[in-house]
Amino acid sequence: MSDLEMAATSELGVRPPADPAAPPGVDPAARTRSLAGDAWYDLRRNWIFWVAAALVVLVILMAVAPGLFSSADPNACNTRRQFAGPSGGAFFGYDFQGCDVFSRTVHGARASVLVGVFAVLMTGVIGLVFGMLAGYFGGWLDALLSRVVDVVLGIPLLLAAIVLSKRLSADRQGSGIATVVIVLGILGWTTAARVMRSSVLAARSQDYVAAARMLGAGPLRIMWRHILPNALAPFIVVLTIALGTFIATEATLSFLNIGLRPPAISWGIDISTAGKHVREAAMPLIAPSLFLTLTVLAFIMLGDAIRDAFDPKLR
Repeated sequence: MSDLEMAATSELGVRPPADPAAPPGVDPAARTRSLAGDAWYDLRRNWIFWVAAALVVLVILMAVAPGLFSSADPNACNTRRQFAGPSGGAFFGYDFQGCDVFSRTVHGARASVLVGVFAVLMTGVIGLVFGMLAGYFGGWLDALLSRVVDVVLGIPLLLAAIVLSKRLSADRQGSGIATVVIVLGILGWTTAARVMRSSVLAARSQDYVAAARMLGAGPLRIMWRHILPNALAPFIVVLTIALGTFIATEATLSFLNIGLRPPAISWGIDISTAGKHVREAAMPLIAPSLFLTLTVLAFIMLGDAIRDAFDPKLR
């Protein structure tokens, strides 16, 4: 059965017959697995994926339920405990304000994860819309949207984030989480849009899209039902890697005192504060730096593992 016939039967809801010419000795389950099934089959055998996934789950648990790891109040500080060593549940000792370093490190995951997740959602929506429209319709719309992407992509992310954060946070109060999310969302969507555009261009020329057009499907139905499911895998990989990048960028902005602000508890804020007193006590600097590094590394490793699993050239 040809690709065009298979696409037509799929559109009509008819299941195509099994291929009688399939080579003997091949596992029937392997022949019927989808791309996602093949990717999961490879991921289960990749130790990097499991290590990264375990670290990501740990960070998410710290963000959602920090009480599972520390019962101490991160804002309960006492200067009489200044730079005191580990005791009781304070595994990392106390900082210059007498705050529990371990408790603040655990609670600091929440702000970083919130910023990363919401920034990825914002960039994902913008990148999806730009990439789908540019890739499917092409022509002058593709040229216009591609030039917009090129302009934004030419702006250094960190430098623009510093300038935009200072401007947006000048007259704002609060923790600054919304400001950082908006800044990262405005500046960080270009790579996702380019990847989605490339995936849509590749999927648009396939036989199943031509069959859907012949059966009378409109552009929205074709993009939603046929192109998007086949172009989504590399897009998700890019967003996974971008989440780690956004967490690192948030920490950098907070370290420079233009990102999150107290009462928010952030790894970047604690690193900036502890750096001034590193000679008196190193653990208040080491603990949030280590957790930040492992979190960013975990998301990047997870994205790389998923990318390798979905890339047919590596099979």
